[in-house]
Amino acid sequence: MLQTHPMYAYLPAQDLARARQFYEHRLGFAPKREEDGGVVYEFGGGTAAFLYPTPNAGTSQASQAFWQVDDIEREVAELKARGIVFEDYAMPGQRSPSGVVTAGGAKAAWFKDSEGNIMAIIQSL
Repeated sequence: MLQTHPMYAYLPAQDLARARQFYEHRLGFAPKREEDGGVVYEFGGGTAAFLYPTPNAGTSQASQAFWQVDDIEREVAELKARGIVFEDYAMPGQRSPSGVVTAGGAKAAWFKDSEGNIMAIIQSL
């Protein structure tokens, strides 16, 4: 069954060079390998994402992917120090001074990448 296999995220990019600048220089990701016109980034727990060129980037109004973190306030502070601007969605729940929303058993924060894709950071409670 599929649930016993790894699952990976796609990260669409209208401008692959611009997206690579964002992910590699702004977020500090190291590319694992280039393939099929895109680039693979690996993350904790054996997970990965494939950044690839497409004119459809940034068209989803939902989160494209999320990172499960242990300390969301620390991650948000570090990303803000790198110039990342977080989104301010009208979400129910409590909001910390940094903009992290607490609701439904988790803390969450969202930002957009250079291509308009919504990315999330989640901390389970």
